[in-house]
Amino acid sequence: MTRARGKDVLEPSGQRRDKRNRVVHVFTEGRLTEPSYIDIMKQLLSEQRLPVEVHIANAGAGGSQRKPIDLVEAAVPLMHRLTREAERNRLREEIRPQVWCLFDRDDHQELGRAFKQARQGKVRIAFSHPCFEVWRLLHHKDVAGTFNQVCDLVTDRLPFRNEAEKIKEVYAEQVMGRYTEAKRRALRMNAQHGDHVPLPNRDPYTDVFHFVEQGLGITSY
Repeated sequence: MTRARGKDVLEPSGQRRDKRNRVVHVFTEGRLTEPSYIDIMKQLLSEQRLPVEVHIANAGAGGSQRKPIDLVEAAVPLMHRLTREAERNRLREEIRPQVWCLFDRDDHQELGRAFKQARQGKVRIAFSHPCFEVWRLLHHKDVAGTFNQVCDLVTDRLPFRNEAEKIKEVYAEQVMGRYTEAKRRALRMNAQHGDHVPLPNRDPYTDVFHFVEQGLGITSY
């Protein structure tokens, strides 16, 4: 699925400052699953007339460029540039651009370094263990047990697992009307891990709802 990459133009201070949308740039590990979910969220933004624009920042990147550390190392300089432009144009905090990375635990190395660099560079992360499919599954049922970094164990629990075309791409009917329950289940699932447990070791875990609410401003669907 082809994704369009938007180019953002920050207007000079004083021009339509009260009508400007916040722009959110997203780097995704997946080439289809996360972008297709974001497409559904973009449609919601339009329907709800929320003042947020979303762009997939690495739409054209190949698989070898989609490890978490690669996403963060591309996201940090973008965040730095956008911050300088926002300060120069005196943008209010609520409409300043955001940069997010959505990635999974899987069997990736250097996750600790990715989290550290993102934190230092003010890039936000939505993280899932072992993979984004945990967030999809929570839209349908509670998640218990551990997955030991094996995403297929999560996929096998999806209610539409026997429909091959619906596994990689997210469809609206798979998530719509289910957000409140998905978030409630996620919070309960995440609560089983103590604060002392590093994020990469929390199995299972997802905080994609932070991206939905803090990044996109969507609180229900």
